[in-house]
Amino acid sequence: MRKAKEPEAKQMRYRASLPGVIFVGLNTLFMIFFVVITLYPVLNTLAISLNDGTDALRGGIHLIPRKWTLNNYKTVIQKNNLITGAFISVSRTVVGTVSSLAANALLAFIVSRKRFLFRRELSLFWVITMYVNGGLIPVFLLYKSLGLTNSFWVYIIPGMVSAFNVLVIRTYMEGIPESLEESAQLDGAGYMKIFIKIISPLCKPVYATVALFAAVGQWNSWFDAMLYNRMSDQYTTLQYELMKLLSSVTTQGASAESMKNAASATGAVTPASVRAAATIATMLPIVCLYPFLQRYFVTGMTIGGVKE
Repeated sequence: MRKAKEPEAKQMRYRASLPGVIFVGLNTLFMIFFVVITLYPVLNTLAISLNDGTDALRGGIHLIPRKWTLNNYKTVIQKNNLITGAFISVSRTVVGTVSSLAANALLAFIVSRKRFLFRRELSLFWVITMYVNGGLIPVFLLYKSLGLTNSFWVYIIPGMVSAFNVLVIRTYMEGIPESLEESAQLDGAGYMKIFIKIISPLCKPVYATVALFAAVGQWNSWFDAMLYNRMSDQYTTLQYELMKLLSSVTTQGASAESMKNAASATGAVTPASVRAAATIATMLPIVCLYPFLQRYFVTGMTIGGVKE
């Protein structure tokens, strides 16, 4: 009887595993297709940025440049105030990310405590600010009256607190077992020590996520530089300078003299090739930063921390 059942059991296992094999195969094909359609635009932009601008107008460039050149990047690098803009962009990204993460984490810790009296009202107020604002002109007049225009701090102070980031960190902190805080209080720890020694180490994944959001937002921002520091070249940003560069190479009304000087200095470049070079130069720092933060995008760091 046992020998008679063995072929039947093997057949049942084969039938049960066949849908799983099909699912794994289809899932693998889908992921490969997803990776291809995700990487191809980036690699194609890189190939165009390394190709001669005039030759790129012929088309047919996919992953490998047909006529290699660095003239497109020379055009971007030789832009006036580019070094100053790069320094300001790096500075605002570092300072803005650190200050924003500290402010959002502290506020999230406060509203995540059940003993805080106005936690629900304050959270509701923050949610309202996500959908309602004062408008562009009132905000500009407010910043001007506070002395934030034509200064570096207009990039830092207004963006220190983000309602979305506060709510994200608060939700993560509410999932941390209360037993950890109660044990620390029994040992005489205060709220600040609990926040630094217990809560923050357990919040590394959400901290990394919020830090990446803040860093990308600070690095890619150019509208605030145009709006508040347009007359101050010492506070210009890399993105704003690249935006002006793209506008200049795509403007049909550019003077013949400026176009002649640009051609003699950088060789054969076109708006499309310069745009590709500026795009790669803009995204490269964030692409290099992301792998260092990717390992923190995990959950469940508190599993097994407390045994009830």
